Amino acid sequence: MLRGLFPRALGLVSLALVMLTGTARGESPTLTPFQFLLAQWEGIGDQAGATGGFTFATGVQDHVIVRTNYSNTPATDGKPASRHDDLMVIYVDAGIVKADYFDSESHVIRYVAEARDGAVAFLSEIKTSEPRYRLTYTRASATTLKGTFEVAPPGKPDSFSLYLSWTARKVK
Repeated sequence: MLRGLFPRALGLVSLALVMLTGTARGESPTLTPFQFLLAQWEGIGDQAGATGGFTFATGVQDHVIVRTNYSNTPATDGKPASRHDDLMVIYVDAGIVKADYFDSESHVIRYVAEARDGAVAFLSEIKTSEPRYRLTYTRASATTLKGTFEVAPPGKPDSFSLYLSWTARKVK
């Protein structure tokens, strides 16, 4: 009787590990809807003359998605040219897709992410004395993404106003 208990217990432990990790292949099923982002992208059609691009790539044996981004803004109206760089790591924590953002201006933003119908939205937490942020990517076609970055003022966490918008094309 004890001989049959060990294989069953081992089977139950294996099943629990598969359930906790998502699949037997080690993929996280909650990152699957984000797969359309995976590519190198270049910004197109900026009327202000800014240039830039970003890359979404998997890392840590496909357990995270890493976005690196840069933007070059030309000098205008007495303002010097500038460059912005940032990094965002998308991951699953306790069954919730989250993202941590860091940039060259020392900003750190913690997001919760949601994907549906060819769109991904990253929403920062509510802090009463700080702005709230929403970053959205929408698949416009197989080779084009539209993006927006919105800000809500402190004390009005759902009153978002558009701060930036862009279109990007997949680099071949």
